[in-house]
Amino acid sequence: MKKAIRNSFTFVDLFAGIGGFHQALSSLGGICVSASEINKEAIIVYKNNFPETTIIGDITKNWEELPKFDVLAGGFPCQPFSKAGNQQGFEDETSGNLFYTLVDILKAHPECKFIILENVKNLADKSENWEVIRTELKQLNFYITEDPLILSPTQFGIPQLRERVYILGIRKDVRDGEKLKNGFIHMADLGDFNNLGKSKNTCNRGLAHSILEMNYPKECELSIQEHKVLNAWLEFKYITKFEKAGVPIWLDFFGYNLTDDEFYNKSFHHTTKDQNGKQIKTTAKISEMPKWKKHFIEKNRDFYIRHKDVLDIWVEKHDMISLPLIYKKFEWNCGEYDDIIDYSQTIIQFRQSGIRVKVDNYFPTLVAINNTPIIFDNNNKVLRKISPREAANLQSFKKDFILPSNFSTIYKQLGNAVNVQIVERVFEKLCGFAVLNWREL
Repeated sequence: MKKAIRNSFTFVDLFAGIGGFHQALSSLGGICVSASEINKEAIIVYKNNFPETTIIGDITKNWEELPKFDVLAGGFPCQPFSKAGNQQGFEDETSGNLFYTLVDILKAHPECKFIILENVKNLADKSENWEVIRTELKQLNFYITEDPLILSPTQFGIPQLRERVYILGIRKDVRDGEKLKNGFIHMADLGDFNNLGKSKNTCNRGLAHSILEMNYPKECELSIQEHKVLNAWLEFKYITKFEKAGVPIWLDFFGYNLTDDEFYNKSFHHTTKDQNGKQIKTTAKISEMPKWKKHFIEKNRDFYIRHKDVLDIWVEKHDMISLPLIYKKFEWNCGEYDDIIDYSQTIIQFRQSGIRVKVDNYFPTLVAINNTPIIFDNNNKVLRKISPREAANLQSFKKDFILPSNFSTIYKQLGNAVNVQIVERVFEKLCGFAVLNWREL
């Protein structure tokens, strides 16, 4: 299919980030005539890699500066739909309205023939959000995907579980009428993409190691404290004979050195929501907790009581009670694999919700906060964080892409980026619905 679109076409790269869409579409013969981005650090990276492209800044203020183009591409801000945000969708008065900026741009550029947009999976969770998008784009004379197209790099042989919604559109007069007949691009029309996104395969053990480079920067090494904490928790697994607790472990809910009466009358830190849905921190006794939280706490207490003799020694040996909160929470997600008895076949993350250990098939989603995955490097025989270049591999960024020197910055930028290979494959599919002379329309 690449030969069919290899001749040049033009595109605009909106909400461009550091240029995931740019890499994908230019590799297919596209010429970027303009880009928009407001993050200063992302603009620096974009200019270093695509110095010939004009960046116009805030698209809400400068969209009238856009020249003519064939393709509108972009990952419009996901905060209104993300689980990390308030999920207000199009009711969000700031980021939620940016979709309507895209609508205004399309109204002003009737020459646009294709649309390819990306957003978080939660965009499709509420049917009203999807209906707004579908209705607006159909009114602009586009055939679009009838249902949300949810794709993950895992479906393309890339070891990162990252489900995202892709919104495809083709102008009505550009489409091949024999391929698209009733106003929509159907999932079945997409062939290999039909019904993808539903499988979260737990096989392919070891696949995550395929993105590792031979060498890694010193900054990827774990700190002394990180090593100590991970060794302590591995010892925890050994002394409890890898017994499953049924819930993530949280030391504060063991009730260390407390009798049952003291434990059940103790007030624990607790997060709840006020009338406006805003999270607030408070304290409460176990009997005052929601049913799910009470179950969680009691499971931890029961596990501790069963192993009290060895766990009391373990807590004192490693001074576990004095550790920061994120080091006192531990989740071993390798329960179905009895042969995993150390970290060499796992992926680890230090998260705000604690330490999470999972099998080494797929990396968790790269996100815009720095909780860099940790993996065992078989070449160098060391447990370490993945490097910025390896994080870029997870997003299918080209090998010659120039990364910034600041590690925290690049992890955040890659967490916000689109996967290059998915965009390439999806846009090839989209162009396959066009008539042969679409450049002349």
